[in-house]
Amino acid sequence: MIRRRVNVTPPQLLVLVFLFFIILGTLLLKLPFASTISLSWLDALFTATSAMTVTGLIVVDTGTAYTLFGEVVIMCLIQIGGLGIMSFAVLIYLMLGKKIGFKERLLIQQALNQTSVGGVIRLVKHLFFFSFIVEGIALALLAAKWIPEYGWGKGLYYSLFHSISAFNNAGFSIWPDSLMRYVGSPIVNLVITGLFIIGGIGFTVLTDLWYSKTIRTFFLHTKLMLIGTLILNIAAMLAVFVLEYSNPKTIGGMPLEDKLLGSYFQAVTPRTAGFNTLDIGSMEPSTILLIIFLMFIGAGSASTGGGIKLTTFIVILLSVVSFLNDRSEIRVFRRTIDRAFIFKALAISMISILLVFTGIFILTISEHGSPILQIIFEVVSAFGTVGLSMGLTGSLSWIGKIVIIFIMFTGKLGPLTLAFSLAKTTKDKIRYPKEDILTG
Repeated sequence: MIRRRVNVTPPQLLVLVFLFFIILGTLLLKLPFASTISLSWLDALFTATSAMTVTGLIVVDTGTAYTLFGEVVIMCLIQIGGLGIMSFAVLIYLMLGKKIGFKERLLIQQALNQTSVGGVIRLVKHLFFFSFIVEGIALALLAAKWIPEYGWGKGLYYSLFHSISAFNNAGFSIWPDSLMRYVGSPIVNLVITGLFIIGGIGFTVLTDLWYSKTIRTFFLHTKLMLIGTLILNIAAMLAVFVLEYSNPKTIGGMPLEDKLLGSYFQAVTPRTAGFNTLDIGSMEPSTILLIIFLMFIGAGSASTGGGIKLTTFIVILLSVVSFLNDRSEIRVFRRTIDRAFIFKALAISMISILLVFTGIFILTISEHGSPILQIIFEVVSAFGTVGLSMGLTGSLSWIGKIVIIFIMFTGKLGPLTLAFSLAKTTKDKIRYPKEDILTG
């Protein structure tokens, strides 16, 4: 009997492992004691995918439709999906005292979106250290707020659930209105936003911040992420504050301090977090368009968030500036960005735009009668693994649910990862003559 060896590339294996955990989560959520309602297979699959991809879109209310067991399953899927399956595999290997080979390092490199295999094991160790420390601190701070309100049992559990959900940028909440009841609470606002900003900035940046002694020694990626995040968050907050200032359905009737807190929270949460303290469906169309833009950009590379990634957006922006200034290369902070990264950024953006457009096109047919702005918002939210919704998720048809499931899955793994897993890698050594074409 002849045995054939099946060669599976790192992107293909990553896709298969993700699918395995989504199917496992679906089976666990379909157990009779996992839900309080008659949960369909499609709804269980949707929830498992949303949790595993740390998106946060829900077709049934998490706090009422699932039992404690079901909520714990969702919480575990969020933690595994957010920190990464391969990261947990490395942790188990290290605990067992086993050596991690080159192939395993390649897989970790793919999973964490790193440029090289060097230092990936150290990055994983730091990933767990930072994650559990930050989640533990957040748990204590939220418990100080919620134990007096809900008692020791519920207070601790709510704090744990929301700490894991926020740090992993999942957006799942126990309450049907997300965090709207805490729009004026400084503790809840600052702790939750602090969690998903830290989780979304990327573990590569966090490691660099830990080891670098001065700003000058920061990697270029770290500098771009920190400056880009700061500028984008401040600009978004001011925009939301101005656009929603007189809207009585959002912050219009609030005191100034609550207006500022509400604007701040809703400005940073589209960066793949998914929580909301304001009613998304009641916002001004201009604010909705701003949120769609922020959701598409997403968080940082090697983070718990999705989207095309902030550095991808920055590279494209810098390439446009370089072209307008008639420069042949991108220069920033006395560094030159390699052309390969420019092509990668363009490829990610183009595939993402095509994916989002296709999703919107299908949903305009399957969800006939739904406002186009709601459909665009839903699809971009799924792609960016954000989890914000204008109220369309619960009324999706079975076709709409399948489309959103696929987009959430692709958004989490990354368009290029999925493309590489399906494509055959062949190196073409043939070169053809160059010829110019007309553009613009």
